[in-house]
Amino acid sequence: MASAGALRPFRFHAATLAAALLYVLAPPAGATARINPGGAAAGNAAPGTGAGSGGTAVGGKSGGSAVGRSGGSAGGKSGGVGAVKSTGALAGKSGGAGAGARARTVASSPHVLSVRITSVRCVPAPKCSLNLRQVSVNGTLLVGGTGLKVGMVVAFPRSAGARISSNSPAGRLRSSGLGLIVTVPSGAHSGRIMVMLSYGRHTSSFGPIYVFHHALHPPRPVTLSASPSGSALDGQGMWIWYLSQSNGGSVPAIAARAHAAGVGTVLVKSSDGSSNYWSQFSSQLVQGLHADGLKVCAWQYVYGSSPAGEAALGARAVANGADCLVIDAEAEYEGRYAAAQTYINQLRAKVGASYPIALASFPYVSYHPSLPYSVFLGPNGAQYNAPQMYWKDIGASVDTVYANTYIANRIYGRPIFPLGQTYGGVSPADVLRFREEAVDYGATGVSFWDWQETPASGWSALAAPLAPLSSVTPDTSYPTLSGGHKGDNVLWLQEHLATAIPAQETTGYFGSQTLANLRSFQSAHGIPASGKTDAATWTALLALPPVAVDWTGGGPAG
Repeated sequence: MASAGALRPFRFHAATLAAALLYVLAPPAGATARINPGGAAAGNAAPGTGAGSGGTAVGGKSGGSAVGRSGGSAGGKSGGVGAVKSTGALAGKSGGAGAGARARTVASSPHVLSVRITSVRCVPAPKCSLNLRQVSVNGTLLVGGTGLKVGMVVAFPRSAGARISSNSPAGRLRSSGLGLIVTVPSGAHSGRIMVMLSYGRHTSSFGPIYVFHHALHPPRPVTLSASPSGSALDGQGMWIWYLSQSNGGSVPAIAARAHAAGVGTVLVKSSDGSSNYWSQFSSQLVQGLHADGLKVCAWQYVYGSSPAGEAALGARAVANGADCLVIDAEAEYEGRYAAAQTYINQLRAKVGASYPIALASFPYVSYHPSLPYSVFLGPNGAQYNAPQMYWKDIGASVDTVYANTYIANRIYGRPIFPLGQTYGGVSPADVLRFREEAVDYGATGVSFWDWQETPASGWSALAAPLAPLSSVTPDTSYPTLSGGHKGDNVLWLQEHLATAIPAQETTGYFGSQTLANLRSFQSAHGIPASGKTDAATWTALLALPPVAVDWTGGGPAG
């Protein structure tokens, strides 16, 4: 329901506009008026006539005096043209200079320069994307310029890229605390807009403006933030594989060591596969660790061969008091999109939509193109991402593993909780740097694998105070995808692209259709149509929700 005083979208009445245009553009007898490309009007004398025999008198500036430019006289030579200054008026006498008829004076050009739009942006921010020239129908644009007034009419293209005409959808400018605003009418499309004035006059066009017929919202922020997630993953965590090999399974000893090392959460294995629940993850263990001031998360290793059973075991750990559940899905789940969807759907049905779940998997998405990251981290999936960033096992530096992991995983829009290593002979300096770099990247928590393999030097590195890293500039870029690429990141691209272009297939392969559609999407959003996913393209795509894909019976064809 519209609020009292709300303005309806304004449309020109075709008959009224036609009459106005006729008044402005109809020439006096014996001459015609035309619109020059530059906007000036010129009068053409009737062929074979002179100044006193039906020729056109060309009025100059206000006052109606006759002005002739070189090449044409005020009266006009036979076949000649009397040009008009842009500020002048076009006047003529129907019967020639001595006929005694009253001269009419009308505007020299319908193109008005004293009124113009110089800026347009979508408001308010929560209903806009990061591209401020993108707006939803019935959304609001803040319009700036010169000579603009409340009540003036802003016209939009009736179809994408169409020229403004008498039947273009339009809305009136109105005042607000921000300035002059206009509501985008429901029939508007992308293209250049202009202000329409009385008597058929108009301003220069401005744009393009990109109009969407679905709600816009800002994408999940890429800017680094240190706002806590509110989950047990905040702070510092340590993974426990075998409880019996972690301080002998003694709850008081585990709690004492954890507190000494600044560990606030322990992540304890709860199951393996679909039928092997580990008795070490019990309600008694959880209660004991809680009593000693620790948070306790369960983690389960899953394979995808029996997803319903895996979901049931995950829910069992939650029922035993786990503060969060972490899914450890690795090579066995590659290519199992249907299984991942079944697992996620059944797990959510058992634990609820808001229960905190994280995915702990491979950090480099492109190295594992068929792993269903987009299912595990997609809608209804895990809210958190804890990639296994084992820098020494990967053979990279701490700095490199951070940059590559964040580039690869940023597109999924889930808070990242880096999972590092204290095993394998890593240096205390690297452990400390891993912790410090997490702060630079805006992570609100880190964890390490694993308790039973951590030497004394590793525990000391976990307890060491953090210092700012002046040598690290976090990498905020996105993965660049183009023709020929394939994998889950391509699939995620296609799922978002299909929201804007429904014919887009979700195959996981970047073929000719995806290339053409991506270029079209880029052009529509004011992005150079490179056919590659640069940061601006990802930002625009991720402002859209992904389409729902039913993976029953298989996975991506690509």
